[in-house]
Amino acid sequence: MKLRFLFLLVLPLALTAQTKKERKAMAKQRAATIAHLQQHIRILASDSLGGRRTGTPGEAAAADYVIAQWQQLQLLPQGTQGFKQPFTINEGKRYNSAATYLTVNGKALQQSEHFYPLAFSANKKVTTEGSVSIHESGAAWFIDAKEILDEQAGNPHFAIMPAIYQAAEKAIKKGATIVLIHNSGKTVDNILFNKNDTSPALAAPVLYITEKGVVAGHLTDATATVKIEAGVQLTLQQRNATNLVGFINNNAATTVIIGAHYDHLGLGEDKNALDGEGDIHNGADDNASGTAALIELARRLQQSPAKNNNYLFIAFSGEELGLLGSKYWLDHPTVNITPNYMINMDMIGRYDTAKKLTIGGYGTSPTWGTTLPNLIDTFQVKWDSAGTGPSDHASFYRKNIPVLFFFTNSHADYHKASDDYDKINYQAEADIITLIEKVITATNDKGKLAFTATREQNMGRGVGFTVSLGVIPDYAYSGTGVRIEGASKGKLGEKLGLQPGDILLQLGQYQFVDVPSYMQALSKFKKGDSTQLKIKRGSEEKTFDIVF
Repeated sequence: MKLRFLFLLVLPLALTAQTKKERKAMAKQRAATIAHLQQHIRILASDSLGGRRTGTPGEAAAADYVIAQWQQLQLLPQGTQGFKQPFTINEGKRYNSAATYLTVNGKALQQSEHFYPLAFSANKKVTTEGSVSIHESGAAWFIDAKEILDEQAGNPHFAIMPAIYQAAEKAIKKGATIVLIHNSGKTVDNILFNKNDTSPALAAPVLYITEKGVVAGHLTDATATVKIEAGVQLTLQQRNATNLVGFINNNAATTVIIGAHYDHLGLGEDKNALDGEGDIHNGADDNASGTAALIELARRLQQSPAKNNNYLFIAFSGEELGLLGSKYWLDHPTVNITPNYMINMDMIGRYDTAKKLTIGGYGTSPTWGTTLPNLIDTFQVKWDSAGTGPSDHASFYRKNIPVLFFFTNSHADYHKASDDYDKINYQAEADIITLIEKVITATNDKGKLAFTATREQNMGRGVGFTVSLGVIPDYAYSGTGVRIEGASKGKLGEKLGLQPGDILLQLGQYQFVDVPSYMQALSKFKKGDSTQLKIKRGSEEKTFDIVF
């Protein structure tokens, strides 16, 4: 009896002492994580890295930093070149704004607003004269697209760009040293600069003059002779990008993939900054915060007793250009694994209770619903069931892999030069890392998680339109048109039966060659409008009658 009494008395004391020890260890670990995060983000978001634009020396410096950290943690390199997986981004043709110009009688016309070269133009400078006529008049030929369109009216198989190419080629063979396209009618002509056009370059510059350009250049008199000075310089743009891949091998049957993108906007050269071009966009939250967490989770999981999964860490490049790095890795995996699930961290550095912590992908596995709510103790959480969204987890969801997306939501510094390291909530980010580790530990004994398809999120990033097909564009596609990755559940695209891999070509009278021109086409319609959608599926073209 006495011995039993003493045992009961001593046991709570032992438990209390153990709890204090654990709490002390956790506090020490949290303090160390905070210190590490401050170091990582201060370096990754420093001006010296120039905003980590994809393919720049600044991004390369960020990659070297991440690799150095992984080497200290003794992660196994699993890229194609050590930890690195280089890949090439084909950005199509681009015209050099400084070397591409058009003046009419000494008046300089403005690029884009007044004129632009066509993708099959020659790279040349020309000074000559001509009159605004479709007939031969000196070395400058003016071709009126209205006449071509009128000839082809009612032809459902007519495409304007091949016709323009043929007309320009014919003019050059007859002596034209420059061909200027305009449209005297009010009909839509769909003459666009197509960066993905692979037509052979013609022997002379070919430029399109807009309606505003015709007015600005005083080209309304078809008989007047005008002096033309023009130059075109087109180049094929390619960019080198690099994913980073590290591995913890526990000799397990399945692997948890943990990812974050480390690229950002540079100086805003890709026109994706919300405050314009010129200043360094350091991207402390987007996404130095997620990259720093990737390093710290590697540190913790290297020592974790949860050994029933291997852990693959991927720092993605090209996310800001359309999830290019994650798509490339999935199409060209650098290690043979059986994926269990994927965790993505993008902008996890600005938690506040008003905006909450968003956990996306909640619906991609039934395991999440029975596991995650029990782990939340310090955060206000917004649950999002969708497996898609504008970050790299969407690429894995499309491969039927369960995902989780951690995100502390947008803020006034998003995609601006003011997204700096001193605005990060380091304490909360350390706690988010602890939460993610808890999720990994809690699923350690659950085997391979089941996958569940969820609703889609429209990833279109255009503005200025009020209707949508409800499709998810493939931003990595380098052909003509808009290839889609899927259609949102219950939206127009799904109702039409659009499928992943379909290439959208035309809405009503508006053709488009890429995502931006697709968005421009959408902006021409409003809710309730009826039109037709033309697509290409495999080698077959299909047309759908639609009502927005």
